[in-house]
Amino acid sequence: MAASETVHIPVLADEVIDWLDPQPRNIIVDGTLGGGGHSRLLAARLAGQGQIIGIDRDPQAIERTAKLLTHLPVTCMHGSYADLPEILTELGIAQVDGVLLDLGLSSDQLADQRRGFSFAVDGPLDLRFDPTQGEPAWRLLDRLSAEHLANIIFEFGEERFSRRIANAIVEARRNSPIRTAGELADLVRRCVSRSQNTKLDPATRTFQALRIAANNELGILDQALARFPDCVRPGGRIAIISFHSLEDRRVKVAFRQDQRYVILTKKPIRPNESEIQRNPRSRSAKLRVAERAPR
Repeated sequence: MAASETVHIPVLADEVIDWLDPQPRNIIVDGTLGGGGHSRLLAARLAGQGQIIGIDRDPQAIERTAKLLTHLPVTCMHGSYADLPEILTELGIAQVDGVLLDLGLSSDQLADQRRGFSFAVDGPLDLRFDPTQGEPAWRLLDRLSAEHLANIIFEFGEERFSRRIANAIVEARRNSPIRTAGELADLVRRCVSRSQNTKLDPATRTFQALRIAANNELGILDQALARFPDCVRPGGRIAIISFHSLEDRRVKVAFRQDQRYVILTKKPIRPNESEIQRNPRSRSAKLRVAERAPR
């Protein structure tokens, strides 16, 4: 994939537009800019009057997508969506009319063989959204105890063979430290047999767990859910797409328990069969939407 291209397909795009309902002069935040698919659609509804603020932790995504969207009213900012109050202050904006998050991994990141997100290719086992922040996943495998690794794999990957995998990692690193996605995937596959009832690769849950740990994804989501209401005007909307139960549960609980949110979607919105056929990665997507309550 060329640096100036994107292969990411925006999930639940029509539903996002319908629920956020962008209008001219609105300011909408796309907190997970990625390939810019959602931002492009949202910007088109502004009719040149308004602004999309696109935020992403991945500097490569910001560089690539900023070039793709130069003709649209999109301001691209490198950073975390949890830092939205500080980003708005930097831009001189008090409050916005809507916020969108499309959580998890983008197809562009999966396609980048240098990041280790895909275990179909043997790239370096990094797994960070922002390579300038935190520790790469291979370093976590090098220094954490078997117990700590097992807890990460179980809690963030919901992998029932977590202790077996963690013990195998610690045993393997005594002779040859794990450095690539392929090495880790092969090790996990030796520990976990593929179920006859699923096409899921046995390494999927372990990679998910390490990626979440390397990026502090759940901690950042919790922080953002607590901070977003103060950034959104009363009546403005927050739309969040999640892809696994750990994310979705946090969104659901925050929307229910924080009185600054008014839930608009009693049940999560799921992609229809037509979208799933066009984009199989949308299969597990869930969209929840809330409105900023009156003060």
